[in-house]
Order: sequence, then C-alpha cells, then structure tokens
Amino acid sequence: MNIAITDDALVSALEDIGSVRAPSTLLPRVLDAVRGGEVRFASVATEIGDMWIAWSARGVRAAMRFVSAEEFAQWYASRFGVVPVRAAALPDALRRNVLALLAGESRASVEFDLGGLRPFERDVLQTALRIPRGEVRPYNWVARRIGRPLAVRAVGTALAHNPIPYLIPCHRVVRADGHIGNYGGGGPTQKRAILGWEGVDAAELERLARRGIRFLGSDTTHIFCYPTCRNARRITPQHRVGFSTPADAERAGYRACKVCTPAAIAA
Repeated sequence: MNIAITDDALVSALEDIGSVRAPSTLLPRVLDAVRGGEVRFASVATEIGDMWIAWSARGVRAAMRFVSAEEFAQWYASRFGVVPVRAAALPDALRRNVLALLAGESRASVEFDLGGLRPFERDVLQTALRIPRGEVRPYNWVARRIGRPLAVRAVGTALAHNPIPYLIPCHRVVRADGHIGNYGGGGPTQKRAILGWEGVDAAELERLARRGIRFLGSDTTHIFCYPTCRNARRITPQHRVGFSTPADAERAGYRACKVCTPAAIAA
C-alpha cells in the first residue's frame, strides 16, 4: 500500500495520536510514511527452505518460514501495525545478499531496518549479529556485551521475539549451561537443524553440557574457549581439557581466549 501524506495531513494525524479518535495502527503508518514508504514482502528460496522476507527502503524488517503469504502478512501487521505489500520477488541485490549472508560469505551486505524495536532489543540483535557463523555464545555473553550483565532473562525475551530470525542469528545464542535451549524460529529441533547446517555439532554440545563442561582448554597453549570458538575447534582430542567455569580454568593456569572472551562475560 502506497502512502502519500502531505505536511498538513501529517500534522493533523500527529495531533490525533493522543486522542481516542486515532486507531492503534495510525502511528506506525505515519512513521513508516515519514521513514521511507511502504513495506514489501516476497518469498525467496534458500538452502534452509523458502523464506518470507519483508523489507523497507532502509533494509530487511522481518523474516519467517513455515507460513503462507497471508499468515506472514497478518503476523507482520499484528507485530508492527502496518500491512505489508506483497511483491513478486525480492530485488536482485537484496536476494543475492540474503543468500550470501545465510551462506556465511564475507561479501554479504544486508541492511536491517530495526525501526519499531526498543533500543534494548536493537542492542541485543546487533550483538547477536557479531557471533560468527558456526559458533554459539550463551545469553549472558550477549547481556554483558551490551552492558546489561543482569538482564539475561530480558536478553532471552528479546531474542525470542527477534523479527528477523535466520538472518539475525538468534539461533547462535544458547543457555549458559551449554544446552541448546529454545528458539523462536521453530523450537529446539529447528535450532539444532540450522546450527548443524552452519557446522555446529549440537549433539556434542549437549554431551559436553551433560558432563558439566562449558569451556575447552588446550594443554599446549593454556588458553580456554567456548567449545565452538574457532580456536577451540583446532585443539586436538589428546590436548583438550574441559572446565565448568572460567574460575576453574584460571586456577589451573589457563587464560581466556581473546576471540570468544569467555572470562570477561561468563557468569
């Protein structure tokens, strides 16, 4: 739906926002008009199945699988107060970049439009974007990275309501005890499947978690990491040492990896 709005109409609409005459969807529609026009959506075939993508002039706003076009549009309208317009296909450049991002290619350049989210939610999602493909981090890693170390539960809630799963990788955030945990993009089964597609051995992570091992160290370098860190994956089995806490590792004379920074952020 194209929205054309004059300055006078905008002023009138804004004056009505605080009154009972303004519908609940008025403010989102006005803001979308000011910010760059309509939101469109289309389906794209990916290696993990068909995915609906919604985007604005500023970037991708939402992603979802396992639903029809009608269900996706209804969900988007319920979440953001704006009905998206169905398009025949994603723009070519956006489609190429979405596929490149999913494949973990360094050339991928996808812009995200996080308008409509609270600053805390944006901080959480932008931090999740920093987790490398094929690696996972615990919720408390995210909480400490955004300067809110006690907000672990709120971090989990923000990730559970991530409107752009798969592309903003909330599936790469796991429980502090090492277990995979839940997933807003399809539950634990889908979380394991997507992590496996990215090269994470979710079953091994669960095995380590059941043994109480949350960190792996090398007895040659005396550095400890999260198990999926690229440095941890280079440790050969005969030189691998497991630890339950950073304090255990430090007492044994190990220091924290500077790539995955376990000591700085582990609870």
